Amino acid sequence: MALNTSAEAPLPVGEVSRLIGGWIDRLGAIWVEGQITQLSRRPGAGVVFLTLRDPSHDISVSVTCFRQVFDRIADVVSEGARVVVLAKPEWYAPRGQLSLRATDIRPVGIGELLVRLEQLKKSLAAEGLFALDRKKPLPFLPQLVGLVCGRASAAERDVLENARRRWPAVRFEVRNTAVQGVNAVAQVVQAVEELDALPEVDVIVVARGGGSVEDLLPFSDEQLIRAVAGCRTPVVSAIGHEPDSPLLDLVADLRASTPTDAAKKVVPDVGEELERVRQLRDRALRTVRGILDREERGLAHALGRPSMEHPQRLVDEREAEVDALVGRSRRVLGHLLDRADSELAHTRARVVSLSPAATLERGYAVLQRPDGHVVRSPAEAGGPGEPLRARVSEGEFTVRVDVDAREP
Repeated sequence: MALNTSAEAPLPVGEVSRLIGGWIDRLGAIWVEGQITQLSRRPGAGVVFLTLRDPSHDISVSVTCFRQVFDRIADVVSEGARVVVLAKPEWYAPRGQLSLRATDIRPVGIGELLVRLEQLKKSLAAEGLFALDRKKPLPFLPQLVGLVCGRASAAERDVLENARRRWPAVRFEVRNTAVQGVNAVAQVVQAVEELDALPEVDVIVVARGGGSVEDLLPFSDEQLIRAVAGCRTPVVSAIGHEPDSPLLDLVADLRASTPTDAAKKVVPDVGEELERVRQLRDRALRTVRGILDREERGLAHALGRPSMEHPQRLVDEREAEVDALVGRSRRVLGHLLDRADSELAHTRARVVSLSPAATLERGYAVLQRPDGHVVRSPAEAGGPGEPLRARVSEGEFTVRVDVDAREP
């Protein structure tokens, strides 16, 4: 129930702490799972102090237990181990601290961890985080490679040395983090997000050497898996050895069996690329030479033809044909002109013989009235004294009618 307090009537700190302790004492015992981050076993002390941490979140809680409770599992549990604790929440009023009083501590077995990992794997796969169509291709030649690994680790040395041996000009942006233990997940996630935020980083490699299933658990953590799935930069997983398969391998854009294998897959080998360039250059040279040889043979074949060896011969032959055709045309045209001339002379003679002028030359005359009308009968000549014009072959003159031609 809410307390009735005010600025004029506040509660003392001790009363508040007592009330909180009263509510917490009413809670029952619960089973809690976490990872042991701190373990304090003082010689001769009857109480063992633990710090239990959630590896997926930055949350911890203090745990205390009697020495005989911890001694039952002391040989199989140490810092970094996952345990399940049956504990009752307790409130330490003088300091205002919450802790758990454990009455049973059980280590989480490998089999149980694998079952939980399989369940998480199925859940993430159902969301599509492992789908192939989400995989991003790696650049052929990255200018800057982001590397997340342990400080001064064999994995860091393997990646750097092998990558620089393959391509000496490659550059790295290294983030050293914890790769096992309670701080591994948070540090690796932070390093991946930092490298992904750098636009000049072309690919990110998360590398770690081999280890036990417990050692590799941070790389199957759901928080890390989702962080990698949200990266815009391609991510390469190089965790452990060939048999190891953390969930990071499934969400990464490329899985490398070892850190050395990651170096081989991230950057090309300069020797191999130079050899490939040499092979392509030789292939191009052979192709060009083949084309030149083929064209040279075709040109030689074309030049060997008679028309190419004696090109003037074709012109001479065509000139002779043109001369023959011109001569033939002239002869045909001459014959046509001669025949046309003969026909024209014959027609002209006929026209001349039938013309009025020829008749006049034979002594005939044509009489015309003043109006130009030709006199064809005596009746058309008119009365006496009527002037007429007489046209003969040499000219014309005027005549007059002496007798009335109209009289019988």
